[in-house]
This record gives sequence, C-alpha cells and structure tokens, in this order.
Amino acid sequence: MVPWYDPSKDIDRKLKVDPDLFLTGHIDGKVVASVMGGYEGHRGWINYLAVLPEYQKLGYGREIISAIEKKIAERGCPKINLQIRSHNTGVIEFYRHLGYSDDEVVSFGKKLIVDSAEE
Repeated sequence: MVPWYDPSKDIDRKLKVDPDLFLTGHIDGKVVASVMGGYEGHRGWINYLAVLPEYQKLGYGREIISAIEKKIAERGCPKINLQIRSHNTGVIEFYRHLGYSDDEVVSFGKKLIVDSAEE
C-alpha cells in the first residue's frame, strides 16, 4: 500500500461494482486474505491481494488468487493483468511462481478522484 490510497473507499467502490469479485478468506471468523478482481470485457484485473503477515507463505495467497482467476475466467476473460510496484520483488516472484510474467509494458494512470492530499 501507498499512503495516498484509502482502502476503505476502494472497498466501498468495489462493493458497488461486481461485488462477487471481491473475495475474502477467513480463519476462525478472522479475515486473513483478500483480493479484488475485475473484468471489463477485454482484460481481467487483480488488485489488492493481501494476506496477513502471520498467514503468508502458507498457501492462502495462492488459494485466493486461484479462486479469483476462476471467477474471472467464468466470465469469458481471456487474460488477467495486474500491476506490481517495481521495488516489490517478493511479490513479483510470488506471481512469477503462479505463471504470471512481465508483459514489458509501461503502466500509466490518471487519478479521477483524489482520496488524499498526500498524492
């Protein structure tokens, strides 16, 4: 996470658009993993994969990614994209291990709604 994103606002937005593509994993009633997925008719997207630190490296990230991939594929999606900050080498290796690869593209973005003055 970067400080200028407000995950609560993003979750509220997600629950208004394809809420079935917002998955959470629970152990004993505690949320230990989550992921947001999307599909706009051309590409699927994975955003905000998170696993609590004490539950990482136990297969929960792999399990929730598999579940969101399946849900997106069921919509007829041919390819899933995701973005990783270039310095986050551990996450890059995690996705490589799951069969994802660098598309060698430059990602651009433009904020339409500013959630924080820090941006």
